[in-house]
Amino acid sequence: MKTTDVRVFGIRHDERRKKPSFQVRWKVAGKEFLHTARTKGLAKAHQGKLRQAMRDGEEFDTATGLPPSMEEKATEVSWYEFALVYMALRWPHVSPNYREEINEGLTDATKSLLRDTPGRPSDEALQRALRDWAFVLPAPGERDLPPEVARVLRWVEKASRPLADLKEPVVVREVLDAFKLRQDGKAAAGATVRRKRKTFVAALNYAVDRGDFAENPAGAVKWEKPKAATEVDPRVVANPAQAASLLTAVSYVGGYHRARGRRLVGLFAAMYYAGLRPAEAIGLSEDDCTLPGRGWGSATLHRTRPTAGKRWTDSGEVHDDRGLKNRAVEDTRVVPLPPRLVVILKEGIRTHGVAEDGRLFFNERRGVLDSSTYDRVWHEARVFALPSRLVRSPLAHRPYDLRHSTLSTWLNAGVDPTEVAERAGNSVEVLLARYAKCLYGRREIANQRIEALLDEYN
Repeated sequence: MKTTDVRVFGIRHDERRKKPSFQVRWKVAGKEFLHTARTKGLAKAHQGKLRQAMRDGEEFDTATGLPPSMEEKATEVSWYEFALVYMALRWPHVSPNYREEINEGLTDATKSLLRDTPGRPSDEALQRALRDWAFVLPAPGERDLPPEVARVLRWVEKASRPLADLKEPVVVREVLDAFKLRQDGKAAAGATVRRKRKTFVAALNYAVDRGDFAENPAGAVKWEKPKAATEVDPRVVANPAQAASLLTAVSYVGGYHRARGRRLVGLFAAMYYAGLRPAEAIGLSEDDCTLPGRGWGSATLHRTRPTAGKRWTDSGEVHDDRGLKNRAVEDTRVVPLPPRLVVILKEGIRTHGVAEDGRLFFNERRGVLDSSTYDRVWHEARVFALPSRLVRSPLAHRPYDLRHSTLSTWLNAGVDPTEVAERAGNSVEVLLARYAKCLYGRREIANQRIEALLDEYN
């Protein structure tokens, strides 16, 4: 039944909820309706739409309490169809690594939103079809698919639940809970779960923009996010003597006549002595560096070459070619190079030369260095450099731990956190939060100062 008998009341704060929320109240033909929003601004927006519909003379539905202009689209679009549209929308505007994150989140969400209809493929076939073919550009409809993959995706199209099912909080919770499990049924890491949830929520935000939902349905679910480790484990931090020993050991990997290890000494030294990220060190070229005969040098960072995977990059290459992390494409960062590192880099250029585009570090074919290559060298060097008990420990287990080691060393040496953050390309807040457990001796210093203060009054 439709009517113009409508009254819209003021906004009230709902104090019964833990999180701040605001309610819009209105009556249609004497029947009361409520709309709860997370912010007062959203509540005012909903209230404004109701009043505008009244001014326009729209008839309100006595069952839903809404005018035609505010009723959510009664669309039969499936989640899978919507997810393909969202993937294609986001793909051109995000980095290759973020494309993989979107693929991962949409794949798991799609699997959890499938009806159990006849002909269901195996879990392995579903995973392969969605991960390798569905949520990758070009889209399935724009390229030829292997027959077995095409059969799986046709089944997915028919079995996918409607997008509108996500209006039900219990359905949203099912998806979120599915993120907590790996393919083998074991618990997923907290960071992985949070990453998938981020993709899912972002997709639902787009559904709101399209008009499929009035508000993001994930906001109505009280779901506890798993904790994700953000602080650096102090056990991975190598002291200067251990780091020097590891760098020396790198030069022995592959034997004297094979330069596999000696060619990469400078790469690991750049991570340790200058605190570079691996992708920053791999993108470093001779033209970026000032390497004087004596004293400190510098490197102007502007390019990174992270390993992404062929399916995620526009070029079809394994490595992306992009600017600095979390910065505009044209941004640069100047990093001082200690004298010891200057000597190592000059020696590397003199002995091994540079790649065709000037990069200091490269593989045996002078191509872009792959992470699997330098990982293997690093793990062999750890065996050479460390006693067996430390080889089994987390100490400098990954090349990235060299960066953790140097930033921890700088902070513990008393270098101003602002300067450390500038060299590292982090904010001070992120720096201190990540390395809080690696700041040795601070408690003793604080105890001494407190004790000295108390002694003044005794």
